[in-house]
This record gives sequence, C-alpha cells and structure tokens, in this order.
Amino acid sequence: MKKYFLLVVLISFISCETKETADLLVKNASVYTVNESFDVVSAFVIKDGKILEVGNTSDLEKKYVITEILDVKGKTIVPGLIDAHAHLYNLGKFLQRVDLFGTKSFDEVLERIVAFQKEKNVDFILGRGWDQNDWEVKEFPSNERLDELFPTTPVVIRRVDGHAILANTIALKMARITSETKVLGGEIILKDGKLTGILIDNAMGLIGAVTPDLTIKEKVRALKEAERICLDLGLTTVSDAGLPRETIELIDSLQKAGEMSLRVYAMISNYKENLDYYLKKGKIKTERLNVRSVKVYADGALGSRGAAMKEPYSDREGHYGAMITPMEELESLASRIAEAGYQMNTHAIGDSAVVSVLNAYAKVNLENENGRWRIEHAQIVTPKDNFMFSKNMIPSVQPTHATSDMYWAEDRVGSERIKGAYAYKTLLDRAGLIALGTDFPIEKVNPMLTFYAAVARKDLNNYPEGGFNMDEALTREEALRGMTIWAAYANFEEHEKGSIEVGKYADFVILNSDLMTTAMRVLPNVKVEATYINGVKVSEK
Repeated sequence: MKKYFLLVVLISFISCETKETADLLVKNASVYTVNESFDVVSAFVIKDGKILEVGNTSDLEKKYVITEILDVKGKTIVPGLIDAHAHLYNLGKFLQRVDLFGTKSFDEVLERIVAFQKEKNVDFILGRGWDQNDWEVKEFPSNERLDELFPTTPVVIRRVDGHAILANTIALKMARITSETKVLGGEIILKDGKLTGILIDNAMGLIGAVTPDLTIKEKVRALKEAERICLDLGLTTVSDAGLPRETIELIDSLQKAGEMSLRVYAMISNYKENLDYYLKKGKIKTERLNVRSVKVYADGALGSRGAAMKEPYSDREGHYGAMITPMEELESLASRIAEAGYQMNTHAIGDSAVVSVLNAYAKVNLENENGRWRIEHAQIVTPKDNFMFSKNMIPSVQPTHATSDMYWAEDRVGSERIKGAYAYKTLLDRAGLIALGTDFPIEKVNPMLTFYAAVARKDLNNYPEGGFNMDEALTREEALRGMTIWAAYANFEEHEKGSIEVGKYADFVILNSDLMTTAMRVLPNVKVEATYINGVKVSEK
C-alpha cells in the first residue's frame, strides 16, 4: 500500500512538472475572440500580461498549473474596447468646467453658468456643450445677456462640436477682436455690423490665446479623472485626436510611474512646434503609448455650418462652409508627414473637405507604403468619391454623431446629399474595415452607445421607429470589430491588441449581457462588470 501511495505521488509530481505554469485562467465564459473567424470560446490563459492560450475550460484546466482562476459563470467577455477617435485630455478639462450638454434653451445655458460661478467663483468662466439645434429657437445665440450677467468676468462657452464659441464682450476685448477682424479659415459672426460673440473654427484661436491654461496638478487630475471614466466603461485604449507635446509627455510620465493604466494612441496636434519636434524625433512606442500620427483639420463642423461643402448649404443661401487647412497646405503637410513615416489623420466632414483630403492622400502613394492614413468623421461623402477609401485611406467614424445629427442634418444638406451622409456600411464595403469611436466629450464616452448607434441607428428614445438610413447600419459583428481589431489596425496595433488571441496583451472586458444576442432595445443598458489590462483588473463594478 505504501509503495502504491508513493507511486501515485511520483506520478502526480511528474505530471505537474510537465504542465506549463500560467498566472490566470479565465473560464466558463462566452468569449468573443474577434479573431479572423470570430470564434467564440469558453476560456483563455494569461501569463506575463499576455494571452498564452485560448480554448475550452476543461482542456485548459488540465494543461496548466494556474496561480489564479477567474470563473465568470457564463458571462460575456470581449476584447478591451478601443475608442478610435476621442479627446481624453479634453474630457478631463471638461469635468472642471461648466457642463452645458443637454441644455434645452439659452436660458438654461445661462442658469447653469450662474450656478457654476456661484459655486466656483473663478476668474475666467469656461464651458462646453450647448447646441442651438436642440433649442426651440435654433439660431446662434448672442452675448448681450452674458454681458449683463458677467460684465467684468470673461466667459467663453464652446458649442457641442467644438467648432464654435460664444464669448462675452470682455473676453472679446482681451483677445482684441473687433468687427473688422478677419481670420482665414474661420468666421466672426456680426449682426447689424456688431459683434455677436460667436466665433467659428480658426477664429476661436484668438480667444484661445488669452484663455488661462491649467496648472500641472490640474492637468494630472484631469487625465486621471478622464481615465477612470474610460476604464469603468470598458475602454482599454483611447486614440486621442490631437495633443500638444507637453500633454503627451505628461501621459507618458504617468504611465511609466504606474499612475495611469489606460493605453493611449496619441495623435500630435498640427502645430509647428509639434511637427518640428516629433517628425524629426520619429515614432515613439511604449507598452501603453504610441506616437506616430498627426491630427489635421481640413474643415469645420456641420452643426455650425463650418463643414466645407461642394454646393451651398440648403439652409443658408450662398454659404459653403470653409476649409480650415487649404488644399495646397494639405498637400505639403501630407508630403512632409509621409517623408517622416508618420500617419496623417484628417478631420473632414463636408463632401468638399473629404474629397480634398482623399486627393491629398492619393498624391503620396500610400498604397505602396502601408500608410493607413485616416479620414476622421467622413460625414458627408459624395457617392462617386467613396471608391477612394481603402485600408490605406481608412474611414474613422463616430456612430453617435449620426444619431445626434439626424434631427437636423437634412436641413443642412438637403434630401439628396443626406443619402451620402453617415454612410458607414458603404464606407466599410469600400475600405474593407471601419474604425469606430465617439469623439468624446462631444458625445458620451459609453462605448455601448457607439455599438447601439452603429447597429440600430436610433436614439435612446427608440427614434426613429425604423432607424435612420438603415441601409447604412452595421451588423453586430462589424460594430464589435470596429471597436476592437479594426480600431487596432487603424493604430498599427493589430498584432498586439484588438482580439483575444495568443501573444496579444490580455486586455478584456466582462459584460453583464451578450452584445451579440441581447434584444436591440437593451443594448444601451449593457454594463461593464470589470475591465482588465495586461491581465490585471483596473476597474470593477
């Protein structure tokens, strides 16, 4: 009997010796791997922060000696979600300013500003989120009432899309703006020859020059607060669409110090000092930071009629919007960026801007360079221009823009041009992939709303009943790919993230419901239960 016992112990010891060790086994799950064949498995094993093997629970339990086991009891797991176009730092700044999102009138805007100032008592009031299209009176407001309420305190409030501001008179005086001031690529709105306080696109830079910046302590707090929101909502990578060097370096320092877990794909803002530094320095890549792209603005936004259109706006006679960056400059920028081996990611909303950007890209022969240059937003595209999109001219879109703009977009562009608007399925078919984001804080951060808008094309009140231009809806698989592997591809990161596959970072999200099967109306209410980066839990509800 003693010999038999020793034999069993020996066999067990040898068995353990032949088993490979691993840090974590995630089991009893419904795991959407988002690999090429979109396989669904029940388990995966993690070692040193990366996926070691994917398979079924019983096989992996037998094969490995596991340090820790995570039994999710049948819940759904998807790869860590990627927001392909957002503004992380701006979200953090927004959290420290007047929240004007969802206001239903200019009166409500003023009420919120007054309440904010009563609580904070700041020297320079900043806010964001108003949208005149949501008000009964859908015209741009003017600053007379701001002047009455705040005659000596500068007030600057930014429209929801970030492409127009309303400033009171003292702020305009600080920026030395008069009724005679002209700005290329921007507009200063006058009424009866007098300033209204509305500045559009490049004209906003005049105010920006006199707006106080945050302290380092405030910037750190802004980034950390924004990161917490993202992690809690299942985002493991955010592509920040336009950052200055100092903010990129601050993110890098926080990540290296272990104070920031979120991965960031940082597009450098198109400033001379940024270009001179980064294009000479070359690409920067760490485990959590990737700097290899430039964010450029071709035009403005549709809501403020700043998007550059081929034909006049349907609701403003003779008005075409404006190119923020002229065609000649787009071409010279494209050449310089391509020479440095960087990616060019250009905001282009109107059909004139979109084709201008596509033509500028075409001149640098991307097809032979694996450039993966991106057209950010691509909201209004003339159907005959769609053929130019490809895996090297990638559409990077925001599905919630479609459901935010659908109430008034046809007013702007008319019944014919709206057919080529927010055409995500068409863009996907042409390019072979599509990267999905939110543009937060313009839209809400929640990626479940991105998924819902992409597949249902409805708002949260189930409007319109049949969905908005449903021919352009994505399937659920396409939407999930757009928020994971295709977004990773657009960032040159498809070999390290975007799917749950061997060798990739163990970034994943546990959901309380199955995105692929749950009722369409329930999708906006799907919740993230936990978020993991490198196999480490960074958020839990």
